[in-house]
Amino acid sequence: MIKKGAVKVQEHTGTCKGKDLDVFFSGRELYGDDLGPDEIAEWYHDEKEGYACLVASDAGVYGYVYHAMNVWHGFRHLPPWRFSDVLGFGSAYGEEFEPIAARLNRLTIVDPSDTFKRSEVFGIPVEYVRPRVDGTLEFEDDSFDLITCFGVLHHIPNVSHVVGELYRCLRPGGYALVREPVISLGDWRRRRPGLTTRERGIPLPIFHRIMAETGFIVVRDRLCMFPLIPRLWEIARRAAFNSSLATGLDEMCCRLLRWNLRYHATNVIMKLRPTSVFVVLTKQ
Repeated sequence: MIKKGAVKVQEHTGTCKGKDLDVFFSGRELYGDDLGPDEIAEWYHDEKEGYACLVASDAGVYGYVYHAMNVWHGFRHLPPWRFSDVLGFGSAYGEEFEPIAARLNRLTIVDPSDTFKRSEVFGIPVEYVRPRVDGTLEFEDDSFDLITCFGVLHHIPNVSHVVGELYRCLRPGGYALVREPVISLGDWRRRRPGLTTRERGIPLPIFHRIMAETGFIVVRDRLCMFPLIPRLWEIARRAAFNSSLATGLDEMCCRLLRWNLRYHATNVIMKLRPTSVFVVLTKQ
């Protein structure tokens, strides 16, 4: 089991595959995306139970805190029909599907941990599947008409390959909703309380390039998660991104402070910027 805050990548104190780590902290390249099979396997082992260890010790007290955000930036931009086959990539308990549960027929959740397994989610039959270590998904081409991937890719080393797998498994005319951090999440070589071992954000230009090169068509693209919004709502002990008001205010702040977006912040002023991106994608 992964210890909270443990960071195995601290072994890479100055270089990675012959590259100075400054190239990754600058946002010019994505750390981990070009690792070999053995390094990917080590990364997978480090992250396998990471999220489960942090937040999933008791499903009875677990609370999902992004419903309003997912509706605001994602679900309300989908067509009004029912979805017959839905994939939740890294969806844990499947709580993210509550706002559209009445429109789903079948649900498959890909997750490396057995902690979250259940037989149904909001009355929808669900099958849990483990991903392969290299991120390859054992589904036929064009298997799903809706895919969600909320805050998962930044835990994965070979992001480009996994995005390609999501694209392959999406049916033509289907939709994919993706939300990911686009900042470094701090120095991943060192202890970071509250974060898993390997997670790091995906630089925004690289995120856009991967989606485009894979073949996805962007329906909607918004920056989100301005850091001061959750702190303001904490005063009232509320989850900001379960509030439509907070989520709308967050979008406005992110638009205004987009100019200050840097991948790796080194001072307080640099941290006053959007931290994530939310995209609605489709496939021809």
